[in-house]
Amino acid sequence: MLFILLSVRVIGARRQEKQSLGHGESPSLLRRMRVHANFAEYAPLGIVLLGLSESLTTSALLLHGIGGLLLVGRIVHAFGVSQAKENFGFRIAGMLMTFTAIGVAAAICLYGAFLRGFLG
Repeated sequence: MLFILLSVRVIGARRQEKQSLGHGESPSLLRRMRVHANFAEYAPLGIVLLGLSESLTTSALLLHGIGGLLLVGRIVHAFGVSQAKENFGFRIAGMLMTFTAIGVAAAICLYGAFLRGFLG
């Protein structure tokens, strides 16, 4: 749902700026495009790692915590970067939450791979 919302924001800015490709000279359109692209760059990896973690029978509570952290991180980052007068605190907090979620899910996957490799 967040991906669709960010997409609609880009489309709206494109219509307003009459810019079908690129961002032209519009800082607002460029910001919206980068928020959307950043989401598209990080969210899929986090979701795939969550799915792999789930396949290792990770507890539902931990999976929900990681997923919630990823979602909140992406929202906070998108809010921060969307502002014309950017508050880097939101951007940094959003990335820290995103990296933490991805890192924890990756660690779960590595641990699971290690256990399956040695304990078969």
